Amino acid sequence: MRETIRIIRDEHAALAAMLRSIPLLLAEHRRKGTLPDFETLRAMLFYLDEFPEKRHHRKESALLFPKLRARTPISRELLDKLDDDHERGERKIRNVEHALLAFEMLGESRRQPFETAIERYVDFYMAHMALEEREILPLAERVLTEEDWIELDRAFLSNRDALAGAEPEEEYRQLFTRIVNRVPAPIGLGPELTAASA
Repeated sequence: MRETIRIIRDEHAALAAMLRSIPLLLAEHRRKGTLPDFETLRAMLFYLDEFPEKRHHRKESALLFPKLRARTPISRELLDKLDDDHERGERKIRNVEHALLAFEMLGESRRQPFETAIERYVDFYMAHMALEEREILPLAERVLTEEDWIELDRAFLSNRDALAGAEPEEEYRQLFTRIVNRVPAPIGLGPELTAASA
């Protein structure tokens, strides 16, 4: 498997674990009638904004998708949709962050709007990643040249997600440690991600 494909799949798996853990965490607090740990939720949403939205997506939109457009007319509409998803994703995470702030500042009356916002974001993001893995990655394997892969591999290897197993950049080490250590074990991010916080 190409390094770029492996990195994208690893980052998607880490993102999926993070995304799935948030509604589970909220459901646990709802069952107990307690407020969630807002600091941990803020850290998780910051991670989703900082890494996938600003790094992972940019590598796809700026590097992978243009190479695919140059090599084949297949899936141009799909690539346009995925680029649009990347742009809308930044707005969507801001809406979720605002809903979390409203829940934290205004209390119980804002719990359901926040939970609804995060559920919609999770559904949106999971569908987006599934589409990339089902349609775009196989297409890339079929049509990109060896030269394309060398350039892509270099770019994707230079900027990887710590929750997907890469060594975290120094400024983010504390963030990753906080997230991995604060999410309760029964709904945690899994042992495969704890190495990133070591």
